[in-house]
Amino acid sequence: MVVEDEPMLLLMANDLVEDAGLHPLLAGNADEAIRILEARQDVCVVFTDVRMPGSMDGVGLAEAVRERWPPIRLLIVSGHLVKGSELPDGARFFHKPYPSEAIISALRELAA
Repeated sequence: MVVEDEPMLLLMANDLVEDAGLHPLLAGNADEAIRILEARQDVCVVFTDVRMPGSMDGVGLAEAVRERWPPIRLLIVSGHLVKGSELPDGARFFHKPYPSEAIISALRELAA
Protein backbone atom coordinates (compact mmCIF):
# COMPACT_ATOMS: atom_id res chain seq x y z
CA MET A 1 0.00 0.00 0.00
CA VAL A 2 1.21 3.49 -0.89
CA VAL A 3 0.17 6.36 1.38
CA GLU A 4 0.94 9.82 -0.02
CA ASP A 5 -1.09 13.03 -0.09
CA GLU A 6 0.66 14.60 -3.10
CA PRO A 7 -1.05 13.21 -6.25
CA MET A 8 2.06 13.27 -8.46
CA LEU A 9 4.20 11.60 -5.78
CA LEU A 10 1.45 9.03 -5.22
CA LEU A 11 1.50 8.13 -8.92
CA MET A 12 5.30 7.96 -8.95
CA ALA A 13 5.29 5.70 -5.89
CA ASN A 14 2.58 3.57 -7.52
CA ASP A 15 4.92 3.03 -10.49
CA LEU A 16 7.78 2.02 -8.17
CA VAL A 17 5.58 -0.54 -6.44
CA GLU A 18 4.55 -1.96 -9.81
CA ASP A 19 8.20 -1.99 -10.94
CA ALA A 20 8.95 -4.06 -7.84
CA GLY A 21 6.42 -6.63 -9.09
CA LEU A 22 3.79 -5.79 -6.49
CA HIS A 23 0.16 -4.73 -6.79
CA PRO A 24 -0.30 -1.33 -5.15
CA LEU A 25 -3.25 -0.06 -3.18
CA LEU A 26 -3.35 3.72 -2.94
CA ALA A 27 -4.35 5.94 -0.02
CA GLY A 28 -4.19 9.73 0.21
CA ASN A 29 -3.71 9.85 3.99
CA ALA A 30 -3.31 7.67 7.07
CA ASP A 31 -7.04 7.61 7.86
CA GLU A 32 -7.81 6.17 4.42
CA ALA A 33 -4.94 3.68 4.81
CA ILE A 34 -6.32 2.43 8.15
CA ARG A 35 -9.77 1.92 6.57
CA ILE A 36 -8.19 -0.13 3.78
CA LEU A 37 -6.11 -2.18 6.21
CA GLU A 38 -9.21 -2.93 8.30
CA ALA A 39 -11.00 -4.23 5.20
CA ARG A 40 -8.19 -6.27 3.63
CA GLN A 41 -5.84 -9.01 4.72
CA ASP A 42 -3.49 -9.04 1.73
CA VAL A 43 -1.31 -5.99 2.47
CA CYS A 44 2.32 -6.97 3.10
CA VAL A 45 4.08 -3.57 2.91
CA VAL A 46 3.01 -0.02 3.76
CA PHE A 47 5.06 2.60 1.86
CA THR A 48 4.22 5.96 3.43
CA ASP A 49 5.30 9.58 3.46
CA VAL A 50 5.73 11.19 6.88
CA ARG A 51 3.97 14.54 6.43
CA MET A 52 0.29 14.19 5.56
CA PRO A 53 -2.99 15.80 6.53
CA GLY A 54 -5.47 13.93 8.68
CA SER A 55 -5.59 12.55 12.18
CA MET A 56 -2.04 11.17 12.05
CA ASP A 57 1.15 11.53 10.05
CA GLY A 58 3.14 8.71 8.45
CA VAL A 59 5.06 7.94 11.65
CA GLY A 60 1.76 7.66 13.52
CA LEU A 61 0.44 5.41 10.76
CA ALA A 62 3.56 3.24 10.98
CA GLU A 63 3.12 2.93 14.74
CA ALA A 64 -0.56 1.99 14.30
CA VAL A 65 0.34 -0.60 11.68
CA ARG A 66 3.09 -2.07 13.87
CA GLU A 67 0.65 -2.32 16.80
CA ARG A 68 -2.41 -3.66 14.93
CA TRP A 69 -0.83 -5.57 12.02
CA PRO A 70 2.67 -6.58 13.19
CA PRO A 71 3.54 -8.74 10.12
CA ILE A 72 3.15 -5.79 7.74
CA ARG A 73 6.51 -4.33 6.72
CA LEU A 74 7.08 -0.56 6.77
CA LEU A 75 8.85 1.71 4.29
CA ILE A 76 8.81 5.38 5.32
CA VAL A 77 9.95 8.36 3.24
CA SER A 78 10.24 12.06 3.94
CA GLY A 79 11.87 15.21 2.68
CA HIS A 80 12.45 16.10 6.33
CA LEU A 81 14.96 14.56 8.67
CA VAL A 82 13.47 11.77 10.79
CA LYS A 83 15.40 10.21 13.63
CA GLY A 84 15.60 6.44 13.71
CA SER A 85 14.33 6.52 17.28
CA GLU A 86 11.05 8.02 15.99
CA LEU A 87 10.35 4.99 13.80
CA PRO A 88 8.83 1.67 14.83
CA ASP A 89 11.16 -1.32 15.03
CA GLY A 90 11.99 -2.76 11.63
CA ALA A 91 10.84 0.26 9.63
CA ARG A 92 13.03 1.34 6.72
CA PHE A 93 13.53 5.04 6.06
CA PHE A 94 14.55 6.86 2.86
CA HIS A 95 15.08 10.59 2.57
CA LYS A 96 13.41 12.35 -0.38
CA PRO A 97 14.40 12.57 -3.12
CA TYR A 98 15.05 8.87 -2.89
CA PRO A 99 16.76 6.74 -5.54
CA SER A 100 14.11 4.74 -7.40
CA GLU A 101 16.22 1.58 -7.58
CA ALA A 102 16.79 1.62 -3.82
CA ILE A 103 13.04 1.84 -3.19
CA ILE A 104 12.31 -0.94 -5.69
CA SER A 105 14.95 -3.14 -4.08
CA ALA A 106 13.64 -2.41 -0.56
CA LEU A 107 10.06 -3.16 -1.62
CA ARG A 108 11.08 -6.49 -3.14
CA GLU A 109 13.02 -7.41 -0.02
CA LEU A 110 10.25 -6.38 2.36
CA ALA A 111 7.58 -8.22 0.38
CA ALA A 112 9.60 -11.46 0.14
